[in-house]
Amino acid sequence: MRLDAIAVTADSIVTLSPAPAGRAWMDRTPERFANRCLPLRMANQAGWWVTLTEPVEVEWSGRDGHGQVEVHGSARVQESVASHFGSGIVTFKLPFLFRTEPGYNLLARGPANLPRDGIAPLEGLIETDWSVAPFTMNWQITRPRTRLRFEAGEAVAMLVPVRRGELEAFAPRRFALDEDPEMAAAYRAWREGREGFLRDLSAGEEEAVKAGWQRDYFLGRGPGEGEVQGHQTKMVLGGFE
Repeated sequence: MRLDAIAVTADSIVTLSPAPAGRAWMDRTPERFANRCLPLRMANQAGWWVTLTEPVEVEWSGRDGHGQVEVHGSARVQESVASHFGSGIVTFKLPFLFRTEPGYNLLARGPANLPRDGIAPLEGLIETDWSVAPFTMNWQITRPRTRLRFEAGEAVAMLVPVRRGELEAFAPRRFALDEDPEMAAAYRAWREGREGFLRDLSAGEEEAVKAGWQRDYFLGRGPGEGEVQGHQTKMVLGGFE
């Protein structure tokens, strides 16, 4: 599958790479507990990062007009980061023209599960199978009169290919659990097992304490005995050669 990044300028403050599975804040949780959440780790690596090669600092006056955001950094930073829209919005110019397979868009979003204080990413969905214009990544400052810093090595965007029209093809339904007896039985068996494990853990039962946490989802153990076919515990995305 095609995902091309065509450099439109050689002077850049960003680089491209597959998003990593880990996050520093997850490692800092007690006993690195957040790393046991497979959905978090899978979302972390579901795309490519646009990462800064040098630091950027921004500060917003709190007023909505243009020129109310100060950008601090090198001359290259000054050329690559600006406030085009006012309202405390910071724009990172991406020096690439991206190309995807026919029928595929590119979702430009903030790096997954990487919250920042005082500034939030704004997402965009671009039809990169035909557009010949580079796009930008925008962040909105939520804490005025505070200097906010992006370090070198920090991601300012995450790129995720999305098939155009796929969401509209879904036919959502809603119904009661007991309308699907097989699903109801499987769910209740899971719930009983979970509640039993938590009771044993709270009571200090040796086996539960030794296990520490239930690994069924992490290991892909469904209602049956074997591993669920196609279960993933990691992604291996290609780099930009």
